[in-house]
Amino acid sequence: MVARRLARHLAGWLRREVEAGGGKGAVLGLSGGLDSAVAGALAKRAFPDETLGVLMPCHSDPSDAEDAMLVARYFDLETATVDLSTVHDALVAALEASSPRLGDHRLTTANLKPRLRMTTLYAHANLRGYRVIGAENLDELTIGYFTKYGDGGADFFLLGSLNKGEVRDLARELDVPRRIIDKPPSAGLWPGQTDEGEMGLTYEHLDAFVRGREVPAKVRARIEALRDAGAHKRAMPRIAPLPDEA
Repeated sequence: MVARRLARHLAGWLRREVEAGGGKGAVLGLSGGLDSAVAGALAKRAFPDETLGVLMPCHSDPSDAEDAMLVARYFDLETATVDLSTVHDALVAALEASSPRLGDHRLTTANLKPRLRMTTLYAHANLRGYRVIGAENLDELTIGYFTKYGDGGADFFLLGSLNKGEVRDLARELDVPRRIIDKPPSAGLWPGQTDEGEMGLTYEHLDAFVRGREVPAKVRARIEALRDAGAHKRAMPRIAPLPDEA
C-alpha cells in the first residue's frame, strides 16, 4: 500500500511540475537498469502519450539495450535509439590530439559517455517541448555518484528522495520485469563495471546511512568522504560577488 501510494504521488508530482514549467511531456534515457525502468514507468503514468525513452548505446554491452527494450515494451514506451559510439570515438580522438595523456585517464573518457547522453536527451526535449527526467536515487546523490553535467544534468530527479532499496520496492509495485530488478547495478562506463565495485560500498550500507541507521565506522568514514568530495556536484555554479564599495 505504501509503494502504491508513493507511485501515485510521484507520477502526479511529475505531471504538475512539468506542466507548471510549460512542458508537454517527459524524456529520459533507458539504460536497461532498475532506476531508469522505474523512472520510465512513472513518467508513462504521468504522461501516457507524451513520454519518450531514449536508448543511447556507447560501446555498451548489447544486453543493456535488450533490457531497455524489454522495459519499453512492457510499459508501452515510445523509444528512439541514438548510437553514440562513433561520436564518442571522434571526440576522444580530437581530445587526444591536444592531450596525448588522455588515454591514461579512463574515468575522463568514460565520463564523456553520460555527457553525450545528456546532450542527446536535451536535443529530444527541445524538439518536443519535453522535460528531461533524471534517474538518480538518494544514495547516488548523497555521495556524488553521477557525472557532473552528464547523468547529473536533468530537469527533475524523480527518484532523488528514495534510496536504492526503496526504488527496488517501488519497482515491485510497478511490476518491473524481474530480470531488471535482479540485475547488478552498473553505470556501464566500461566492461564489467559495477556501481558497488566502483564506489567501494554496498547499497545496503548506503541505504542505511541515508536513513540515519548505524553502519560500521569505516563505512561511515568512506561515505562521508565521498559526500564531501562530491558536494560541488550537488551545487549550482557559484556566482562571483561584486567587490565591496570602498
